[in-house]
Amino acid sequence: MSDDSAAQKLRLHIEAAERLIEERKGLNEDLKERFALAKAEGFDPAIMKEMIKRRAMDRQKLAEREALIETYSVQLGLEF
Repeated sequence: MSDDSAAQKLRLHIEAAERLIEERKGLNEDLKERFALAKAEGFDPAIMKEMIKRRAMDRQKLAEREALIETYSVQLGLEF
């Protein structure tokens, strides 16, 4: 591979990565606005984020996690 070819390929990868970073910035701003809107409507963004994380989890792993949280809560006297 010639130096010019390698340099061109590197430049293309860098430019593509830069475009993706810019797209991500836009998406992050959209997400921030979505959570602000939800908060203005009375929803708790932190709880919403937790729900998003839980919905993405494997159901078995989520059940195990919930059981551990319950066990730890009882052990720490935090049961409700």
